[in-house]
Amino acid sequence: DALARAEASLDDVELVAVTQGPGLIGALLVGLQTAKALAAPRELPLAPVDHLHGHVAATFLGPAPFAPPFLCLIASGGHTLLADVREPGGFDVVGRTLDDAAGEAFDKGARLLGLPYPGGPALQRLAQDGDPGAFDFPTARGVAGLDFSFAGLKTALLYAIRDLGEEEAGRRRADLAASYQRAIVESLVSRVERGLAQTGHTRLAIGGGVAANGPLRERVAGLGVEVAIPPPELCTDNAAMIAAAARHVPALPHPRYLDLDVYATGERGL
Repeated sequence: DALARAEASLDDVELVAVTQGPGLIGALLVGLQTAKALAAPRELPLAPVDHLHGHVAATFLGPAPFAPPFLCLIASGGHTLLADVREPGGFDVVGRTLDDAAGEAFDKGARLLGLPYPGGPALQRLAQDGDPGAFDFPTARGVAGLDFSFAGLKTALLYAIRDLGEEEAGRRRADLAASYQRAIVESLVSRVERGLAQTGHTRLAIGGGVAANGPLRERVAGLGVEVAIPPPELCTDNAAMIAAAARHVPALPHPRYLDLDVYATGERGL
C-alpha cells in the first residue's frame, strides 16, 4: 500500500529498514527475516533500528518536525522511559520504569474495573465522569531520581475495590478510574519535571501510545516548555517512525546483515 501510494515499486527502493529490538521475539524475527528477504536479492543495504529510537524519531515527522535537543518521554504498553536527546542519531536513557510500563498500568487498571481492551482509552472515557481526587492513589514519590514505578499503584486499586465491596465499587467506578488515571499522569509528569531540571532542556517530546491520553497532554501543556506530541497514528507502533530513525543510523551493506539477529530486551548502545 505504501509503495502504491508513493507510485513506486520495489525496484525504486534504495534502503530497507527494520526493527531489531526490543520487543516480542516472534514478531521481531518475522520482521527481520522479511526485511532480509526484501533486501538481499537486490543487494540493498539494511538499517537495523532500535524500537525506542523509532519512538524518538517519530517527533522528526509530521507538518512541524521537532529537532533535537529535547527531553523525550516514551510511554507505551511495553516501555516507559525518559530519554535525553541531543542529536538525531541516538539518545541517553536517564530514567526508566522499575516494573510495569505506563500503558501496562492502564491496561491492568482497566481490567480490574471490568473495562475492555485496549484499557487506556476505555479507562479515560470512564474517568471523564469521575472525580480524580476521590481516591489518593500512590504516585511512587519514594522512587528516587527519574525512574518510574507503577506496580504499587495497581495493587492500591485492587485493595480499594476490595475494601469498597462489589456493589459500592460498581457505583464508584468512574471515581476509581479518574483517580487511578490521575496517579499515572502525575507519576509521569513529576519525572518529566525532574528530568527537565536535571538535563537543562526547555523542550519536551512525548511518544508511545500513552501520549494519546488527554489528561497527560493537558498536564504537559502547562509545564511552561515547548512541547511536541506526534499525531496519534505516529504515537503507537508504526513503520514511519522506523523509517525516520533509519535515516540517522549506519546501514549495513549486503551481505553483512545476513547473520544479523534481534534482541528482545534492553536498549542498544545509542
